[in-house]
Amino acid sequence: MTWLAFTKHILFAFSLFAFSCVICLIIINRSNIMDVPNIRSSHDTPVPTAGGIAILTTFILGMLVIYFVGDKTIIGKKYFLGFLFSSILIAAMSLYDDYKERPYYLKLFNQIIAVILVMFVGIVVHEISLPWIGTVNLKGSGYVITFLWIIGLTNAFNFMDGINGMAGGTAVIAAIFFSIISFSQGSNFAYIVSYTIISGTLGFLVFNFPKARLFMGDVGSTFLGFSFASLAIIAALYDLSHTSLFVMPLLLFHFIYDTLFTFIRRFIRGKNVFEAHRSHLYQLFNQLGYGHTFVSIFYFTVGISQGFGAWWMVNIVGQQRVLVFIPYLIFQIIYSVIIIHHANKAGLITKRKVRK
Repeated sequence: MTWLAFTKHILFAFSLFAFSCVICLIIINRSNIMDVPNIRSSHDTPVPTAGGIAILTTFILGMLVIYFVGDKTIIGKKYFLGFLFSSILIAAMSLYDDYKERPYYLKLFNQIIAVILVMFVGIVVHEISLPWIGTVNLKGSGYVITFLWIIGLTNAFNFMDGINGMAGGTAVIAAIFFSIISFSQGSNFAYIVSYTIISGTLGFLVFNFPKARLFMGDVGSTFLGFSFASLAIIAALYDLSHTSLFVMPLLLFHFIYDTLFTFIRRFIRGKNVFEAHRSHLYQLFNQLGYGHTFVSIFYFTVGISQGFGAWWMVNIVGQQRVLVFIPYLIFQIIYSVIIIHHANKAGLITKRKVRK
């Protein structure tokens, strides 16, 4: 890339950032969609909760520029339009859910529709490389894995959006590393989409961290999770970079682990896994007396570490890449044991509920 082209990209990214900031200011001053504190909340006063609109509209603007101007950045038209419309669809349905406060099963139904749309256009995992086994052709099971991956990451981002800066900051860190890694491997599309997400989310973070004047809401968190999950598949299959499918799961491993760990622990304890709660590891960490800023920075630090791990992973030849997950898994296990131990001592975890 020439210096002239690089300068154009920087100016484009900064323009998107400024656009996102303007949209956030409009939302703060005019939005009627408010997050009113309740027993599960970690804030004391009503806060506008449609900040994700700024992230979404910045993404749409960036994608339109790519489509009409970026002659060398576009992927196959059906994949591009499928990715764009499904991302807009899940954000729009989540915004409606934010406004109407609909039950979770209806939100899940909406997510399923968006995932089916993105798979319908061909954004599906077809094969995967595993150590000591080699490349495995997934055939029909590829649709199941794709479905679980996209639905899982969509909800992981939604569940992890509970304290100031957590979801937004993590999204920026993951997108920075994904942009750098995919660009280093020859990407045009995934690289630009990543910095579009960076610009839009940074504009939102100006008003969300460390002091929150604005929340992203489901419209932002589900959009980010869905977009990252879909982009990972697109980068592996249809972008020039052919970035490993394992990169995005490693970049967001702390979110994935926290969500899975909490889901399994609540299921074993007989809790309703679909009921809103405050027992994620990061929430218990916060309730132990550590402020939003401290907990978020802790997760940012872990995210940066995972980013360097992802950079290391893509430079490993062969199927041994997945082994890079092992030290991060060990760290998360130790972290979860420490948090649960101290949360039990502090009386933050209720006694086991017996199933009937």
